[in-house]
Amino acid sequence: MTLMAVGVLMTTYDLGTRDARAAQPGGAPAGGPPPPSAYGMRAQMAPGDRQHNANSGEALFSNRCGACHFDWGMGTNLITKQQVMMGNPPAMGLIANRDDLTADYVKAVVRMGKGAMPRQTRVDITDSELEAVAAYLGKGK
Repeated sequence: MTLMAVGVLMTTYDLGTRDARAAQPGGAPAGGPPPPSAYGMRAQMAPGDRQHNANSGEALFSNRCGACHFDWGMGTNLITKQQVMMGNPPAMGLIANRDDLTADYVKAVVRMGKGAMPRQTRVDITDSELEAVAAYLGKGK
């Protein structure tokens, strides 16, 4: 019984000190929540007709592909392993860093899938959006 009371008191004290730290000016308390992941910080899309895309290829890549192809995404982890085995630096695991991709290759992989990447339908990413993403990743090739 005494042990239970001590546990309740410690929990109450801990919650009270957390609330006091959070109320202090100057931002989040030490030990607060971690910063959002990269895919949580994806670009916002301009409202409007997705068939007539007004967004940049970089913003579309961020929004449509970032969950898997930003830092710590499943696609990045798999591609990084492949790139390192081929003797390339780990930074080449981020497909936005690659300079060996062509726009046609990007479009083919997106529409048909490859390895663990499922094919993306025209609902997932429209043809005009894919054109912009492919031009961005293909670096104009």
